[in-house]
Amino acid sequence: MTTTPLAQRPVRIGVQLQPQHADYAQIREAVARAEDAGVDVIFNWDHFFPLSGDPDGKHFECWTMLGAWAEQTSRVQIGARGAGNAYRNPELLADMARTVDHISGGRLILGIGAGWFEKDYDEFGYEFGTPGSRIAALSDAVPRIKARWAASNPVPTREIPILIGGGGERKTLRVVAEHADVWHSFGDLEVLTRKSAILAEHGVAVGRDTALVERSVAVQRSPAAAGEDLVAAGATLLTVGVSGPDYDLGVVREWVAWRDARG
Repeated sequence: MTTTPLAQRPVRIGVQLQPQHADYAQIREAVARAEDAGVDVIFNWDHFFPLSGDPDGKHFECWTMLGAWAEQTSRVQIGARGAGNAYRNPELLADMARTVDHISGGRLILGIGAGWFEKDYDEFGYEFGTPGSRIAALSDAVPRIKARWAASNPVPTREIPILIGGGGERKTLRVVAEHADVWHSFGDLEVLTRKSAILAEHGVAVGRDTALVERSVAVQRSPAAAGEDLVAAGATLLTVGVSGPDYDLGVVREWVAWRDARG
């Protein structure tokens, strides 16, 4: 897909509405509030159980929800941050993403990762394997997803951007260098800076300019505390995570106001 160098990218604000501890009506209402607040991207996550609070609390499935969000919203990009690669055959995941892409009118980001939450695997009957086997499966899956898109009728509305999350320095970042349009870095400013340099080294090795890969990070503090330093380090997609049932968007609105004030 056509990409923009880091220095020229606009700063975007995302929110991850974590689908836990809430009724779906509360999630739907939070989506509406987030789009009205001016965010650029609304993410959920691809898990089957809560990651915080009551481990057996209320929870809803990722991709069914994204189909509903595609109909509900009109402006924002949507996606999972990120889909568990092992939870679906790559060709099936490609077709699900293509369908949501069409429903949304071309607003889907395909977030994908190697997976890590062992309870998901155990409870749903997937083989957990090892970090190495999960990363190898991810590396195999992304070209299969792209091939299925190319063979589909109709094809996606455009080249669906692929977001890959993770920070493994030898393997995961190489997969990012080969395939990602967006890289989500887990960690603080120092981690982002160090691993961004490692990503660039992998880009040289695979023959791809990773300056074209958007850097994505999670933020929780106010923009005054962290915003400009993250942008200076190359991050242009800044996402606030918010859990149910209340989905307080106060910090999200601070980041949107900061984005707008930057011009």
